[in-house]
Amino acid sequence: MKRLIQKILCAAPLFLLLSSCDKGFEEMNVDPNKYSEVIPEYMFTRALLDGVSTNFTGAAYLTIGQSMQHFATYKEVPAAGDKYFNFGYSTGNWNAYAGTGAGQGAVVSIRQVIDAVSTNPASVNKLSAARIWKAYVFHRLTDLYGDIPYFDAGKALSDKNYGPKYDTQQAIYADLLKELEQSIAAFDATKATFGSADLMFGGDVVKWKKFAYSLMLRLGMRLTEVDAATAKTWVEKAIAGGVILEDADRAVIAYVDGSQTASRNFIANGLLSTDYITPGGDNVEGGKFAKTLIDYLKNTKDPRLNVISIVWTSADGKTFTADTTTALQSGMPNAAFNNLPANFNSFSEPNPNTLLKYSAPLIVFGNAETNLLLAEASVRGWASGTTAATAYANAVRAGMRQWSLFGTGGVISEAKINAYLALNPYKTGGTVAQQMEQIQTQKWVSLFLEDEYEIFANWRRTGYPVLTPTNYPGNLTGGKIPTRFVVPDSEETYNKTNFIEARTRQGGTNTLSSVVWWDK
Repeated sequence: MKRLIQKILCAAPLFLLLSSCDKGFEEMNVDPNKYSEVIPEYMFTRALLDGVSTNFTGAAYLTIGQSMQHFATYKEVPAAGDKYFNFGYSTGNWNAYAGTGAGQGAVVSIRQVIDAVSTNPASVNKLSAARIWKAYVFHRLTDLYGDIPYFDAGKALSDKNYGPKYDTQQAIYADLLKELEQSIAAFDATKATFGSADLMFGGDVVKWKKFAYSLMLRLGMRLTEVDAATAKTWVEKAIAGGVILEDADRAVIAYVDGSQTASRNFIANGLLSTDYITPGGDNVEGGKFAKTLIDYLKNTKDPRLNVISIVWTSADGKTFTADTTTALQSGMPNAAFNNLPANFNSFSEPNPNTLLKYSAPLIVFGNAETNLLLAEASVRGWASGTTAATAYANAVRAGMRQWSLFGTGGVISEAKINAYLALNPYKTGGTVAQQMEQIQTQKWVSLFLEDEYEIFANWRRTGYPVLTPTNYPGNLTGGKIPTRFVVPDSEETYNKTNFIEARTRQGGTNTLSSVVWWDK
């Protein structure tokens, strides 16, 4: 892993060099410090890493993590989600298009991989994996921004297209689902794969198919409120194809602790570099766990509380201990302070023995989510062969078992899992709304921190969990939880015609309160 990332850092950015004139000047025109062609393996690895880590601090932590009330802050500047300030944090993910900034450029990278492998029939498995990952990257982007450049995106280098048109989210979703279906069908077990350059599956074609069907299940379910018939078709197709159900099939990227920042878990690195550096003192961004999250975990007696949360305790004010005792855990209310509260150190923080480990893995797509999607499909009458109660219990078990990947501090015993399910049984006799609330709220817990983007999208689609908005003086949304990210102002300068057309099509606004197509 470390060697591979080091090679990527040396090889990037990769550009196709212009061929020279004649009379021997070709050699003089070649930069000896750059590769003269795209190396698909290195670029694919980079696309995987960039695809999951883009703008984590500004987007997943400060904007989504706070607005979904997993985190809170007493400060104003970083309160994008806590107090609904500073929409600038939400513009950072747009860098995935331009490829600007350190560690950005997933769209450009995966486009170059696809271009490099698409002409060789022997590379069909590489092409399929790349197309599936492109679908992953773009579904996240369109879910954040709505209408975006899709069909023309990433073609500045290859086609000199510096003003890509914006496509409707409806058209984008249709193509993403088509890409997944075609890529799955094209896999050939006899052909070569990306092998070790594939950080999730090591080139395992069977696992890539399950990942693609799981993504299809997620995207299909996203359409429930805007096109139920199409949603049902794709959900049933995904379930029939076979999604990630077992722990061994989870899509996981491993990270390592070391001097190379790129090899560290970006979540741990982001949290440690912005907030949770020194125990027992003020935090840079004023962050703590939110009261909504901690109260929910305590009220349901969820054993994950003691895995993710600590309070720093000290007998002498100098030596601090990360204490996981349930009774001590306390979340900070969202938008309650604008100065350092006197009891700041009594609020809970991320556990340094699990969440803040540089070597912690990233679960890109796990069986907790797929089983919750199956539970919802069962409630809707779109899944046969399992009940909502069974799928829900499987999801809870998977969501608790996955913390063992973070080391001994994350292990939750079978006895504790059984006790939780006994205290919080599935509401089989409840109304559809009550069952939906239980399923989606469990997703809010199970995907915590690993995929805040999906939690944000699922909350907008379903309305669960039920969150009480804040209404801090001077906020940018009128006391409404943000519902969309903001496209950077630079688009109105450099791609004005296409940007304004898309903005008009989406209601004429480009704010944190704008909505995407499927959000009804």
